Amino acid sequence: MDEDFIHAGAVGEITGLSVGALAQLRYRGIGPKFYKPTPRKVLYKRSEVIAWVEASARERSTSFA
Repeated sequence: MDEDFIHAGAVGEITGLSVGALAQLRYRGIGPKFYKPTPRKVLYKRSEVIAWVEASARERSTSFA
């Protein structure tokens, strides 16, 4: 297996998000892709987490005026 699977704590270290915030993103369906090999185990692929973060890149802030 070439892909590096990581747990939510490691995702938090990469993204700066708490484990609870990641759980909310999973629930809302807007976080990085995740895997559930068992009902209590949540894993992520490191490359997919990084791709998710990179997909959020912006050139400028959104104006709310």
